[in-house]
Amino acid sequence: MLTILGFAMIATFLVLIMMKKMSPIAALVLIPALFCVAVGKGAHLGDYVIEGVGNLAPTAAMLMFAIVYFGVMIDVGLFDPIVRGILRFCKADPMRIVVGTAVLAAIVSLDGDGSTTFMITVSAMYPLYKRLKMSLVVMTGVAATANGVMNTLPWGGPTARAATALKLDAGDIFVPMIPALGVGLLAVILLAVVLGRRERKRLGTLTLDGPRTAVPVTESEPVLVAAGGGDRSRKGTGSAGTGGTAPDEEAETGADEGFKGLDPQRATLRPKLYWFNAGLTIALLTAMIMELMPIPVLFLLGAALALTVNFPHMPDQRARIAAHADNVLNVSGMVFAAAVFTGVLTGTGMVDHMADWLVGAIPEGMGPHMALVTGVLSIPLTYFMSNDGFYFGVVPVLAEAGAAHGVSPLEIARASLVGQPLHMSSPLVPAVYVLVGMAKVEFGDHTRFTVKWAALTSLVVLGAGLLFGII
Repeated sequence: MLTILGFAMIATFLVLIMMKKMSPIAALVLIPALFCVAVGKGAHLGDYVIEGVGNLAPTAAMLMFAIVYFGVMIDVGLFDPIVRGILRFCKADPMRIVVGTAVLAAIVSLDGDGSTTFMITVSAMYPLYKRLKMSLVVMTGVAATANGVMNTLPWGGPTARAATALKLDAGDIFVPMIPALGVGLLAVILLAVVLGRRERKRLGTLTLDGPRTAVPVTESEPVLVAAGGGDRSRKGTGSAGTGGTAPDEEAETGADEGFKGLDPQRATLRPKLYWFNAGLTIALLTAMIMELMPIPVLFLLGAALALTVNFPHMPDQRARIAAHADNVLNVSGMVFAAAVFTGVLTGTGMVDHMADWLVGAIPEGMGPHMALVTGVLSIPLTYFMSNDGFYFGVVPVLAEAGAAHGVSPLEIARASLVGQPLHMSSPLVPAVYVLVGMAKVEFGDHTRFTVKWAALTSLVVLGAGLLFGII
């Protein structure tokens, strides 16, 4: 009976949040509370929740202060020179532009927020794509896949959820995964090179010295010439791709104008403190990788120091905290709400009964390979369900099944991350609508183009994890 009720609770939770009948936070609290009463253990609900909150408090603290820290770093302009450098590197070469898109999206993803990453990336790169009439789905696909790889950072969400669901330390999950994720990021850059060369060929570009300008010949056949030079290029060899059609007034926008999306005149910029902020960020990330202190403590200290140095006046500090309060509340609220879900699932014994059933359903020969099974399942499951549903509803069951065959929960947690490159293009991810909306791309076009490349990137990460012995 507990097995049936456990799966029913997870299914109810997934259906309600996928149909958007309830918010994830409300579903994480109310659904398990109702099922706790249904199994006759309503009197113990408070104990389950308090125990869960105590276990999840460090994860919530890490997310809260990581969001504040990286939000402040964006406010003060830490990433602005990087964006300018990428735009200078791109010039008017389609291949460089696509590679620049991947690099920019990966760097800005350090803040752990997909919406922010896509807003900055599209603001910077969109004018270049329009200027050369490049396919905009290439931009959205590469940006989403790069962000998916970087979304596995401890403060990005999935790692924190895996740590929360399995009561593990986020650093223990993430740090050993760095080599595999690095291979995944290299795969995204290689993909950007391949797609960029395809765009270069489609548009009929010719590598020239010096800056180049797009000169529309017809609505579908632009040519590129050297600035101030004659017609030394050949016509495009293919039709304009999805999202790269007829020119409009934005086609004449230069690369510098794309950077205005970052508001280079904003009052929060601190150019005189740039090297302090860069050094602080490098020191913080180094300390995290070397595990000098628990990650929540590092970000707590980093956020406090960044606010104090960059905004010494109290009203300015309050304004910066208020500016990022929505993200902080949403993420930390989700973590504490998850305490109800995981507490009930564990406290009532439902997860144990479900694991026993799952162990019996998996062929005996696959038991010792539950980490591999988890990695493979994470690719489709994180696309068709939210991270909340997968990490709080499915991963604990897989971990219990793996434990019966001697597979460490850490390996299960690491394997559960490999589906994130595909997950970031899921229709259940709100940030992807920011991406396609700003890029003026139809979601269906983005999906058709991106799914195959993102799934391949996920498989590369899984393969690297197996090769390095991480999974």
